Amino acid sequence: MKEQLPSKILNKIDDEYLSIVMPIIKNDEFIRRKKFNHHENRSVYGHSLLVSVNSYYLAKKLGLDYRAAAIGGLLHDFYYKDWQLNKEKLPLLKAHGFIHASEALENSKKLFPNLIDKKVENIIKRHMFPLNFIPPFYYESWLICFIDKYCSLEVFKTPKEWYKYIGLRKK
Repeated sequence: MKEQLPSKILNKIDDEYLSIVMPIIKNDEFIRRKKFNHHENRSVYGHSLLVSVNSYYLAKKLGLDYRAAAIGGLLHDFYYKDWQLNKEKLPLLKAHGFIHASEALENSKKLFPNLIDKKVENIIKRHMFPLNFIPPFYYESWLICFIDKYCSLEVFKTPKEWYKYIGLRKK
């Protein structure tokens, strides 16, 4: 997948941010997310980087835990496989939007146990609120929840694809 990440985001990345997230962005399993479609012309890797960088800087500006925001932003969609390739018909509550936060947390704990504390865990697990029925607990969790949705607004550019984002299949 060829994607362009906004230069205003890439130009914002500083050494402190890189020192926080380097174990993740150098990880082969995380790099594989460059091949996972997120929304249209963006990979899971690219989307996660956008969420992470935006969350990091906003958390810093607001005096919040920017380390947790950077890590949680990168790992919030660290699920098992490219969900758009799944052809299996599932009940609504087993659809990607409802379950991928748990998959992402499980993957994150497996590969980055030293980076996952209670706050990062809550960020990952609750970022899909209200699809995940329990709301986020920490300010940083709410921050990622909102920034993730903001960064996902690009789906509105392709109305013909909306059906899949609400869990429907094309006939």
